[in-house]
Amino acid sequence: MKYFSKFLFTSAMCAFCAAPQNASAWADGVQFGLGVSATSGLNGFIGYANKDFESFWWKRLGIRFDFARTSPIKSWMNSGIDSIVGDKGIEIDDSLSIKNIELKANHMALMVDFYPFGDTWFLGGWRISGGYYRGDMTASAEIENNAVSGDEFEFELNGTQYKYDGAMNGRAITKWKYSGPYVGTGFDLGLFGGLKIYVDAGVVFTSKTAELGLDIPTGNLSYYDGSSWQPVDTTQLETDKEAVLHDAQKELDKIKYFPVVKVGFMYRF
Repeated sequence: MKYFSKFLFTSAMCAFCAAPQNASAWADGVQFGLGVSATSGLNGFIGYANKDFESFWWKRLGIRFDFARTSPIKSWMNSGIDSIVGDKGIEIDDSLSIKNIELKANHMALMVDFYPFGDTWFLGGWRISGGYYRGDMTASAEIENNAVSGDEFEFELNGTQYKYDGAMNGRAITKWKYSGPYVGTGFDLGLFGGLKIYVDAGVVFTSKTAELGLDIPTGNLSYYDGSSWQPVDTTQLETDKEAVLHDAQKELDKIKYFPVVKVGFMYRF
């Protein structure tokens, strides 16, 4: 599978170059776009799709090199997430909440588009896409117990009781490096001239699943040894944490696809 992207690119380019069309006709199909991806940030693409070809097949085929990265709009995305979550965060229970969610991601992809209705008005904008994606996504968030001075917060990890005397501020991290074949659908709707709105939605089928991480601060943390509360045993804490993460990871390992949703503006010559 690791050579699939190279094979796809070579095959598509050779096929297009072999088409019996003149140079001016080819220039008419150059396209580029800029938008946002729900899972990868600022999205862009360059490619080719010419609806003016006389051939039944050539007017229905297109190719795109697609790329995205969160860094150009990182502050905007994280501010938007914070606005949706709110100052109180996502409350797990009366005393625990998730706050300050941050997202970092990027991807690159090569796709071949098939337009079943060719240059038919309106319906000609619908496409079926296939290709190959490679990318990664890291999502992190703070876990707070919202305690004030004098409060105690008890919780259990792998059967062991733990207690914070006061505030706790941990962090959960999810990292997902993925690669694999992509299948999706999309639509480009003409506005005026060559300017259009584009939408893509699909999934990347991958054997690489997301990996969980958890940072538990040990300050003002103690554990119950069966008879009394004692200063935290870091070795025991790591053992309990790994056991909990292992159980959660088994559930994540069942998810073998990465969702892709994009929207933006494009121009086709």
